[in-house]
Amino acid sequence: MIRLPRTIWALGLISFFNDFASEMIYPLLPVFLSVSLGAGAAVLGIVEGIAESASSILKLVFGRLSDRLQKVRPFILGGYGLSGFVRPLIGIAVSWPVVMVVRFADRVGKGMRTSPRDALIASAAPLELRGRAYGFHRAMDHAGAVAGPLAAALLLSVFGMEIRQVFLLAAVPAVLVFLLVILWVKEPARVEVQDTGGQISLTGWKSLDHDYRRLLFALVIFTLGNSTDAFILLRLSHAGVPAAFIAVLWSLHHVVKSVSTYFGGRLSDRLGRRRLIRSGWLLYSLVYLCFAFLPGTTPLIIVFLVYGVYYGLAEPCEKAWVADLARTGQCGTAFGYYHGVVGLAALPASILFGWIWHIWGMAFAFSTGAIIALAASLLLPAEYRGRAIA
Repeated sequence: MIRLPRTIWALGLISFFNDFASEMIYPLLPVFLSVSLGAGAAVLGIVEGIAESASSILKLVFGRLSDRLQKVRPFILGGYGLSGFVRPLIGIAVSWPVVMVVRFADRVGKGMRTSPRDALIASAAPLELRGRAYGFHRAMDHAGAVAGPLAAALLLSVFGMEIRQVFLLAAVPAVLVFLLVILWVKEPARVEVQDTGGQISLTGWKSLDHDYRRLLFALVIFTLGNSTDAFILLRLSHAGVPAAFIAVLWSLHHVVKSVSTYFGGRLSDRLGRRRLIRSGWLLYSLVYLCFAFLPGTTPLIIVFLVYGVYYGLAEPCEKAWVADLARTGQCGTAFGYYHGVVGLAALPASILFGWIWHIWGMAFAFSTGAIIALAASLLLPAEYRGRAIA
């Protein structure tokens, strides 16, 4: 069996430790803002809304910039370095505006590194292993999201640390991330993904492949029905699942995501991206229908864990297909539009879901998400096996 290149392994470890550091902080942030700084839910929405909007826009900006400069390593190094440096500073924040500035800088780092990093994966992985490479990367990312909260819980409960101290200790895995990028991530000789007939000018949207634009349109439609998972956690709470057990389920959910993303990426190399993504979106639709109408606590817990499989079928395959459709010298731009447009579509998605829940009820909100996902699955472009994954 062909092994993944060292660059892919390095980027996987980097994502593991980065998410380890991030998830030591993120689950505790709402409690910190409300209890330690006296801020409410509205402030949390402002902080996260500004941070995530900035990240989505900058993924496009830096994706295109990396194509223009034909460089990816400076953006990866700068992005991880910025996030790793500023993130622990939340531990010394004395007011919520300081937290907002730190979260904004953290998301700037994410926006800087994400599209160039995904372009580097496409460049480093052989074409026949591209799905597996993205699956491995996402699996390591989700594994870090499992380990981070568990480490924070250990520090709080066993060692008796305060939340601020846990935030400051998040600097330790962040330093490991920075060292791994310096030592293991090298600039590729070329960042072009595949040759489709010569260099394409980076003038913007119209220069991108037609099938890529159709794929992105389907992804945006799906995202409009893909609200934040906080609503699913709220559904579990309304069903009677205790808060402490919801935290355990969240970690188990990431375990399922970690395993399924690795195998989902590998399967897409054999079966095709379109088939796996459509299967994932259909599973998502079924899960949302279950959340809408299924009674009882135990069945909903089972459905929630099955929900993690959707990520395995869709996440790595979406990225691999974006890379398949990227024209010469445009991989960073393609990932920039992918992350940027989909990220911005996620903002109204959650607002729409919450509004429907408030006006017409929970069942109607989840049913709407299921219908949108089903419609999006019918909009996916055809996949030309000889071009995309052969």
